[in-house]
Amino acid sequence: MAEEDLVELKFRLYDGSDIGPIRYSSSSTVAMLKERIISEWPKDKKIIPKVANDVKLISSGKILENNKTIAQCRPTFGELPAGVITMHVVVQPSLTKTKTEKKIDELPKKTTCSCSIL
Repeated sequence: MAEEDLVELKFRLYDGSDIGPIRYSSSSTVAMLKERIISEWPKDKKIIPKVANDVKLISSGKILENNKTIAQCRPTFGELPAGVITMHVVVQPSLTKTKTEKKIDELPKKTTCSCSIL
């Protein structure tokens, strides 16, 4: 693998801690990056992703698609000098969890007024 084919990435988590930096081939897909993030996720965090779809990678304000390679995302990175590229990691709950939460929200709510007229 040629040196120019490697990209050094680090992943910034929601609490400001980082995973990496780690060198990846420019042919690595975003899905592969997500799997690596899940395998190296710190066990002491409150929020822990279980599958790759629980994780969103954001670079330069854009959410990266699973099927894209790092090389295809290069325009998103722009013409950066050689160095570490930081991607932000957002953990999004899975759909099954969201459906359960919606069922709870659909329960009838008691409304009370706490207004005071002076």
